[in-house]
Amino acid sequence: MTITPVRPDRRDSVHTPPHAGLTRPPAPTRLRASMRRNLPGLTAAGVATAVAAGVNHLAPSVSPMTAAVALGVLAGNLRRGGARILPEATRPGLGVTAKRVMRLAVVLLGLKLALSDVLALGWPSLLLVCVVVAATFFGTQWLGRKAGLPGDQPLLIATGFSICGASAVAAMNGVTESEERDTVTAVALVTLCGTLAIGVLPLLHHPLGLSDLQFGRWTGASVHDVGQVVAIGQTAGAAALGQAVVVKLMRVALLAPLVTGVALVRSRRAAGGTGGRVAGGKRPAPIPLFLVGFLACVALRSTGMLPTGFVDTAGTVDQLLTAAALFALGTTVDVRSLLRTGRKALLVGLASWVLIAAVSYAGVLLTT
Repeated sequence: MTITPVRPDRRDSVHTPPHAGLTRPPAPTRLRASMRRNLPGLTAAGVATAVAAGVNHLAPSVSPMTAAVALGVLAGNLRRGGARILPEATRPGLGVTAKRVMRLAVVLLGLKLALSDVLALGWPSLLLVCVVVAATFFGTQWLGRKAGLPGDQPLLIATGFSICGASAVAAMNGVTESEERDTVTAVALVTLCGTLAIGVLPLLHHPLGLSDLQFGRWTGASVHDVGQVVAIGQTAGAAALGQAVVVKLMRVALLAPLVTGVALVRSRRAAGGTGGRVAGGKRPAPIPLFLVGFLACVALRSTGMLPTGFVDTAGTVDQLLTAAALFALGTTVDVRSLLRTGRKALLVGLASWVLIAAVSYAGVLLTT
């Protein structure tokens, strides 16, 4: 006798969804939970930024970014009873600050750059800047690999020294997602060498036989951070300062093509043999969104429609956002580990500083 199994009536069956009991909370609830989780870290970064701005007010030669990095390293390494003084609850918010806030700062950096100022340099100066950036970028990477630096340290150090310091490191990290150790090492090196440049370059102005105009261009072509360029360029007068800032902003203009090029190369390597797609079936974005924002801000500034007061305010906000992100990055530094492994990186950073100063000096002599 054949027994035919009885199929239950669909109306009587109970359908249990695969994610029963795991209903996603509504958006407002998720937002409140995210804010509660990130608030301690965001508050810590805000307080540190205010302190860094105060240090800059009392000692203008110390930029808020430099002070913020130092505060972050101090806060991340001070211990009481074997435990870090910085509460564990600040970690999520500091992570958001180090990544998302820094990317916003890179976007606002574009408001400092007008294409008319860049084109006013003339083709010889534009060629000088391109040669300096290329020589420093590839030369520093070669030095880093020869020294055996780990991970993305050669790439990040090369980006920071060749373009615009900590902001460039952050922009490159936005497409490489490098280890925090590599990012912090690069930021520390460009900060250190940029600070040294404030004291060293003015002393070399006349011994190197440079006119005020040549000194301004040399400063803009060889110094990393915009604030440091201003501090050094003004020592030779207003004309030198103007040249220094414009040449420096030309280097900033190369940030987008440089980072985009690296992003494209890495995307192709990651998607090799998969038809241009990576895990999850998604095609890598050719240009990171924050770089699109950077280019949009450059285009907006180039229209000449923005009031000077707005641009100045945006520049101040950009500086404070960068300081907050650098504080967050600084808290991840393990000084003891850095002292054990950072000697080679320090030598590479100093060598890169000498390289960009020498190449830019030769270029200035040839083009002026």
